[in-house]
Amino acid sequence: MTRTTAHPGLDAAILDYNGVLGLQPTPEQWQHLARTANWPDQDLAAFQDAVWSARPAYDAGQLSDMAYWAKVLGAHPGPRLLHRLRTADTAMWTTTDDRVLAVLERAHDNGLPLFLLSNAPLHLSDVLDATDWCRRLMTRTFYSARLQTNKPDPAAYQPALAATGARDPRRVLFVDDRADNCHAAQSLGLRTLHYTGRIADLEAALLPIPG
Repeated sequence: MTRTTAHPGLDAAILDYNGVLGLQPTPEQWQHLARTANWPDQDLAAFQDAVWSARPAYDAGQLSDMAYWAKVLGAHPGPRLLHRLRTADTAMWTTTDDRVLAVLERAHDNGLPLFLLSNAPLHLSDVLDATDWCRRLMTRTFYSARLQTNKPDPAAYQPALAATGARDPRRVLFVDDRADNCHAAQSLGLRTLHYTGRIADLEAALLPIPG
């Protein structure tokens, strides 16, 4: 008879959202956001640069929605445009990878506590917390805007690590698609998986061998 239990080498796993559970935005989604912002179609690269240059402060909770989009656009949007921008932006980051969710379902069913640690602004944090998969699978969630700091700042990891209750950080797996975030987690003693989209790597790291 096949027996499944939590991974014998792990007490918990801490997972990034975008690039692990969440799929990267498509070119069409970027184009839709740019057009919502009334940005010239031929200058999408400049729009993306403007979005990313202001994003760290937004993700860290240092900018409101209005202040963020004012930095991106170079002028304050009215409330109606702000609502449309926030809606389009949020939609870009809420498509999940079914393959990853299937692995997390199995890990959860096997008794492995799962925690989410994501660089995300306040509104997106609330949206992610309300999803069925998050409420079902995650023991707790942690977001940069609520923590007031972004990964790879070591301070961003400590609340999630403490929440696992693990006495030995080497028994906690941290999964992220960015190498710098993984290096910071390693400096705190966590086990890490730099996830590059290979679902077999995630399965090997999170799921025990049936025995």
